[in-house]
Amino acid sequence: MLTISTPGRICLFGEHQDYLGLPVIAAAISRRVEMTGEHRTDKQIIIHLPDIKSKLTMEVSEKRMTYEQKRDYFRSGYNILIDKGLTFSKGLECTVRGNIPINSGTSSSSALLVTWIHFLSKMADIPRDFSAKELGEMAFQAEIVEFDEPGGMMDHLSTAIGKVVYLEFDPKTTAEALQPNLGAFVLADSCEPKDTIGVLKRAKFDRLSLIDKIRLHLPTFSLHDFDSSEKENLQVILNEDEYTLLVGTLRNRDILREALQLFKTNEMTDEVLGKLLLEHHSILRDVLQISTPKIERMLTAAMDAGALGGKINGSGGGGCMFVYAPKNAKEVAEAIEKVGGKSYIIEIDKGTYFA
Repeated sequence: MLTISTPGRICLFGEHQDYLGLPVIAAAISRRVEMTGEHRTDKQIIIHLPDIKSKLTMEVSEKRMTYEQKRDYFRSGYNILIDKGLTFSKGLECTVRGNIPINSGTSSSSALLVTWIHFLSKMADIPRDFSAKELGEMAFQAEIVEFDEPGGMMDHLSTAIGKVVYLEFDPKTTAEALQPNLGAFVLADSCEPKDTIGVLKRAKFDRLSLIDKIRLHLPTFSLHDFDSSEKENLQVILNEDEYTLLVGTLRNRDILREALQLFKTNEMTDEVLGKLLLEHHSILRDVLQISTPKIERMLTAAMDAGALGGKINGSGGGGCMFVYAPKNAKEVAEAIEKVGGKSYIIEIDKGTYFA
């Protein structure tokens, strides 16, 4: 019997920046998905999903499986390992349980895929010991590339690697573990369905168009090295809304850089962390427009109860937010519940592992 456990994640800094090629700082959380299973004597793969009262059945195959539904993640995860040369001659039976809020911006689907790929890698005819980074990259292939979905690699790498991690994606993907001494957070689910496609239009596609427009006039323009102090020089070629998007994107980039320096020098204080989170949120709310009135009520209630700061988490337009509350997490969680949120006290946690 084998058990694989993988955490969900929050994005501390760099929300909606990874698909622009910009870095992020993410953190794994103590809400996890767990898969326990063993080999069968036949060719059947049976996956029990009691949390959603479902079961999936398929058969092992020497070749890639054909997808039978939208976002067929169990088959896509299997296919990625087939592409890696792994083989499976015996069936499998496993049960999946988790306590990560589903469809709420805390990477439940990415954590599930990391768990499944990790599980399969250990149950193959010749088991493989992939690194956490490799598991995250394969989960990204299975969730995003296989189905031509929008999104970056932050979710997959941060859930696989765990703890607090600084991720760069350009010119190549790198991961650097950070060691901040952080206390409790409160994760809060608005229980509102996310408008992911609507959010991505402004947060992703409008900004990609903005970059293309700038490069028509400034071919060397790059979000990586453009000096924020020179942004006013671009006002003549941008309309008001485009300029607002540019300023917000650059400021979010610079907030992350400030936070990274403070983390690396062990100069990050609880109060400064809270302040930076709030500033990041204000840009996500006012510029990218990904917050909702309910999430704003939850954040206000949390701050009134003594939280030091917080932000919306994930794609936005609903879903989850979190606040940093190292000294009074219980009181903050109760305040969020009073305005209709569902709250969870969380800690920073380790990445995927097997037992």
